[in-house]
This record gives sequence, C-alpha cells and structure tokens, in this order.
Amino acid sequence: MSTQTSLIKDILELKKSRKAEILAHFYEDGDIQDIADHVGDSLYLAQQGQKSSADVILLAGVVFMAESVKILSPNKTVLVPDLNAGCSLVSGSPYKEYLRWRLAHANHIAVTYVNSSAELKAISDVICTSSNAEKIINAIPKDRGILFGPDKNLGRYLARKSGRDMLFWEGSCEVHVLFNAQHLHNMKLEHPDAVVIAHPECEDGVLAQCDVIGSTSRLLAEVQKNPAKKFIVATEDGIFHQMRKSRPDAVLLQAPIDEACSCNQCPYMKLNTLEKIRNALRDLKPQVNVPPPLAKLAQVSLNQMMDVTQGKSVTWSSRFFEPKF
Repeated sequence: MSTQTSLIKDILELKKSRKAEILAHFYEDGDIQDIADHVGDSLYLAQQGQKSSADVILLAGVVFMAESVKILSPNKTVLVPDLNAGCSLVSGSPYKEYLRWRLAHANHIAVTYVNSSAELKAISDVICTSSNAEKIINAIPKDRGILFGPDKNLGRYLARKSGRDMLFWEGSCEVHVLFNAQHLHNMKLEHPDAVVIAHPECEDGVLAQCDVIGSTSRLLAEVQKNPAKKFIVATEDGIFHQMRKSRPDAVLLQAPIDEACSCNQCPYMKLNTLEKIRNALRDLKPQVNVPPPLAKLAQVSLNQMMDVTQGKSVTWSSRFFEPKF
C-alpha cells in the first residue's frame, strides 16, 4: 500500500470515528479536495460548517476560514491541519490600525472581506465574500458611506460595478497581484480563442482584459457551462483540479505572472497536506478557538452577511465603538 493510500485510509477511518467532516477550499491540492466532504469557496464553506451536524469540522484552507466556522458554530470542535496557514490580507491589516481607520469614518458602513481576522470582523458592520460582495454592497442604503477592506482590488471592482463611493483599506492578496497585465495581453494574442476569467482580487490592468470576473465558484461555473474549449484563468491554480474534472476536454491555461513562469500558488494553502490532516483528526489538534467575547461581536457581522445573502430584511447601523474582548 502506498503512503498516500495509507494516509487516505487513516483519514477516512478517523473521520468516521471522530464524527467529523472535512471542508476544503478550491485552492487546496487535488488529493485534499478528493477526500473532503465539501469543496468550495469561503462562503460555501462557512455555510456548510454552520449547518453541519458533525461533532468535528476540519477546515483545509487558511485559518481565517476556520475562525468563521468556529464563530458561527461555537459548540463544534474546529481543526486546521496547520496553524501557519495564514493570509497576506490578514497580516496586512493589523487590528489597531484597522480600528483607527474604522473610527476615523465612524458613520460609514464597514464592509470587511472575509479574508480578515476575527478582530476585524468584530469591528465591522457586515462581512462579505467574493461570491456575495456585490449583493452586500447593493443592499446598503444609497445614502450611507462605505468603508471596504482589506482588499483594495476587490473593493475597487465593486465600486465600479455598483457606482458607489467607497473608501478602501490598502491591502491586497499576494497571489492575485502577481498576475501581469502585459504578459496576459501577450498570452491573449497567442490564444485568441481563449475565454479569459479572473478573480476580482487581481489588479485593474488584468481585470480590464477579462471576459468574466468572479469568485472561485463563479469561475468554475463558467468553465463548466461555457462551451469554449480554451480558458485563461487568473486565480490560484488549485481551482484547476475541479475544472479539469468537469471539463477534461478544455485547455486550461493559468494567466502569467512573468515571461518565465505561468504558475501561481498560495503558499499558505499549500502548507496543508494529507499527513497533517490525518494527524489533526488523530490528535484533535491544532484546534481553532475564538474567545467568546470576541466571537460574540464577530458573529454580528457574519450573521448580517448570512441574512443579506439569504434575502432577509436587515437593519443597517454603524458599530463605531472600540470593543472590549
């Protein structure tokens, strides 16, 4: 029996004995996606974690995603394979600096991207993902100013789409900003028959050349339904696993980051391995825990997101206070 086969066998046995579910993000390696109960983007994973009846949730993604699951389901044991699986958007938006920015615009509605710490969620009015961000923005009364952070590229894309005046935190995803607009232009000349699709965390020069812009789930849906035979894809290459499974007939090209390399991976997502997943289920650690006072405040903005996403009526008010947690 190969090492990989043995690990998968162990994981499946542990999952059953622990009454656990495995949630995996599209950016994980294919072997991890294949052993997961649910694979999707951050909104989908939060929804699945919230409604799961499992005692244990293992989130194969990055830590902020596991925090969201824990906040929404505080009684569940939430595991991650590696606590070092962070995010440049999280590290680039320190709580105290973000709080100062928030307090400086106290009457604005603070919309914070889910790629953020629990502390940032606790001082935000509503959270969004790339899947529901446009719906969230459009639900905010037109007479209210909007703060958007920590991803400026997603924020600027939303401002263009919605026509809203917005203030942006100057953060970005270290993976998506590497896609190069000039090299993409050259690739399009080489492949004029390709449909160009991109995640809105990419920079403006890349997005301006795209046929479709959307979340990872939206990009996957485009490949699944579009009869085109060739796609240039500007997002992390883990999504190619599901794309290839659903469209083995299509040619999938990752958008270039420079002339020598067309590969672009999230170093944090790729920290997770089958061995670490096996160990986490075996040892029930590392666990992700959010202190109850912090979780209670962060849950307000996450619940607001869930309510807007589900089409429920919501009240908009700014939480412009310095919380204690």
